[in-house]
Amino acid sequence: MSKRKSPISATVDFDAQGVQHGFLKLPISNDESAWGAVMIPVTVIANGEGPTALLTGGNHGDEYEGITALQKLSTSLKAEDVKGRVIIVPMMNTPAAQVGRRTSPMDGGNLNRSFPGDPDGSVTEKIADYFTREMVPMADVVLDLHSGGRTLDIIPFGASHVLDNPEQQRQALEGAKAFGAPYAMMMFELDAAALFDTVVENQGKIFIATELGGGGTSTPESLAITERGIDNVLIHFGLKDGEVAMPETQVYLDMPDASCYVQSEHTGLLELTHALGDSIAKGDVIARVYDMTRSGAEPIEYRAERDGILAARRFPAQVNMGDTIAVIAEVVETLGD
Repeated sequence: MSKRKSPISATVDFDAQGVQHGFLKLPISNDESAWGAVMIPVTVIANGEGPTALLTGGNHGDEYEGITALQKLSTSLKAEDVKGRVIIVPMMNTPAAQVGRRTSPMDGGNLNRSFPGDPDGSVTEKIADYFTREMVPMADVVLDLHSGGRTLDIIPFGASHVLDNPEQQRQALEGAKAFGAPYAMMMFELDAAALFDTVVENQGKIFIATELGGGGTSTPESLAITERGIDNVLIHFGLKDGEVAMPETQVYLDMPDASCYVQSEHTGLLELTHALGDSIAKGDVIARVYDMTRSGAEPIEYRAERDGILAARRFPAQVNMGDTIAVIAEVVETLGD
């Protein structure tokens, strides 16, 4: 049985030339607005024939590098700069972005665990459905900008995934490297089934993700990497003229399986013993968790199960059982040496 048409409508014409700013409008009715709408900002910039790039941020509302960089791009990118079409959605999960949280205040939904979505579901599921059935089919390449949010801090990297289609995998990995962050990653996802990534890849499109910092903020450095990376991707895939700007060196990393994630089996105060980007040897103590209900108790030590570098870390000092406290990625090669 086919799904009904999405309740979301666009105030822009995706087929028109030039620059348009508008909204994806989702009707809602709640205590604050009986006949209201969730208004998701969107910018479309088109100029002649060429590929379509869909640039998205705010899939999680507390990840600011992508949101800020895309808001800036929406004000600066001109039609004459583009060959083809660029669709910019700075805040996919606008309700979450407006309150600075990972999940939506309207239904508690985590957009990046809600795909392919449902036009008859919650607000978050309706947004996921619209992107699955309306936005992704228009695109040739999708760049989804993430960072660590309030609870993680992550080295800056462009990422792709292992795919069944080797040519699709090759193009995605080349795009992830061309993003031009200090690191590039072949990323292993803990729960890939309901990700935006998977929906895009299943439609045969080129998908590039990022992680670009964290802590629920952004820095001049993280924004510079993000803005340069967006420009690089547009150039790499033929939507802009210019040369891809790469760092002097780029470390290519691999996350082969779930053992890269170190998750806490205790609740307490977290002490991390390595900084992001540090080299780690198997058996090294990477963290200690202290019991906060008493003094004089020896901490629980967590040791690395593999060689690599510290690619991500928990940001808050307090930790609960099940929280990821560290991610260790293997170094494949250093490019540009």
